[in-house]
Amino acid sequence: MKKILFGAVALAALAQPLAAQETASATTYIHAGRLLADPASGRVETNKTIVVEAGKVAAIRDGFVGEGRIVDLRDQFVMPGFIDSHVHLTFESSPTSRLDAVTKSATDQAFDGVVFAGRTVRAGFTTVVDLGSDPQAINALRDATATGKVVGPRIIAAGGVAAHGGHGDIHGYRQEIMDLFRAPTLCSGADDCARAVRLAVQQGADVIKTASTGGVMSNTAAGLGQQMSDAELTAIVETAHRLGRKVAAHAHGTDGVNAALRAGVDSVEHGTYLDEESIRLFKANGSYLVPTLLAGDTVARQAETADWMPAPVRAKARTVGPLMIDATRRAHRAGVRIAFGTDSAVSAHGENAREFALMVKAWLTPLDAIRSATTWGAAHTGLEKEVGTLAAGKTADIVAVKGDPLADISVLENMGFVMARGVVVRASGD
Repeated sequence: MKKILFGAVALAALAQPLAAQETASATTYIHAGRLLADPASGRVETNKTIVVEAGKVAAIRDGFVGEGRIVDLRDQFVMPGFIDSHVHLTFESSPTSRLDAVTKSATDQAFDGVVFAGRTVRAGFTTVVDLGSDPQAINALRDATATGKVVGPRIIAAGGVAAHGGHGDIHGYRQEIMDLFRAPTLCSGADDCARAVRLAVQQGADVIKTASTGGVMSNTAAGLGQQMSDAELTAIVETAHRLGRKVAAHAHGTDGVNAALRAGVDSVEHGTYLDEESIRLFKANGSYLVPTLLAGDTVARQAETADWMPAPVRAKARTVGPLMIDATRRAHRAGVRIAFGTDSAVSAHGENAREFALMVKAWLTPLDAIRSATTWGAAHTGLEKEVGTLAAGKTADIVAVKGDPLADISVLENMGFVMARGVVVRASGD
């Protein structure tokens, strides 16, 4: 299958692209007290200098060297920038979410995305996969961050293909409103789903997001079991792969998880009710699990306190949230590939790093949790030649914190320094 390619263009530190590009072109010497350059090895080195030129790592040298533009991180723990493989950058759950869905234009959502993208990158997440936003809004935001017009992470933007009446459709409004806002990439039947994939790619999708089961946040009491047929899922995967696009499948119920895996999806998002057959299929296919534990934790808490949450959503949230950590624990123990993902928008943007502690609660070591957002996440997204490690020729996506995340993973929730594509977007003390 073809890999999706992304340009390594310098990210602006401010909404002033020419000044940012000039900054990115200067040589920068980063003095790292402790450096985890390759999380796959787990080796922490001390007293290193990362040389950054033109948005790339030019070299990593012993000792503290260089003159001119120096970033002093001698008292910090330095790592590659993080990858969040499941976000929704153009909105965020709130008491006005249902109204926002039918009153905010694509332009409104793109401007909201500018704010949320800035919060995300300053939290240390220099690459994200957006798995469900208005195509016009997210594609514009993707291109604006890539060209340095907007502060934000590298964005891989999905096109959504889902079943009429299922998760991904619109629910709970008057019929004429639902007819007006229904996405053209919804489908019924294998041939129609192949059409929807082609349309999503034509609209600019880098990856295809589908939903094989019901969803917690859908305002309908349709359950969390399989909602797309095996034939529909196979048509989606085969068509997407022919067009060089990976497929991420939202799936909670066991039947829908296994149907998506049998169809050949590249990742399962959530995977709440996975079983032994699911684990066998994950491993046989090399598919990734993206657990989104923060989403489960968030909705479980909101179900007890948020009076704006619709009754069908509240019932599902109370059930699903507590189960997701156990599913992740069983999958990881069995050797399933795991990529970090939060489903941010369900939780607040900029709080992505809270997922790390939940992954450790699911019995991942702190190092494995970091790998899920670096080396494993890079392999999952097909960007391992660009990101995930720090080495000569790689993109200069660099983060740092005070403290030792291998001893206390929660220190990643207080990011001290972020460089995205060679431009500092958060300096120590910000």
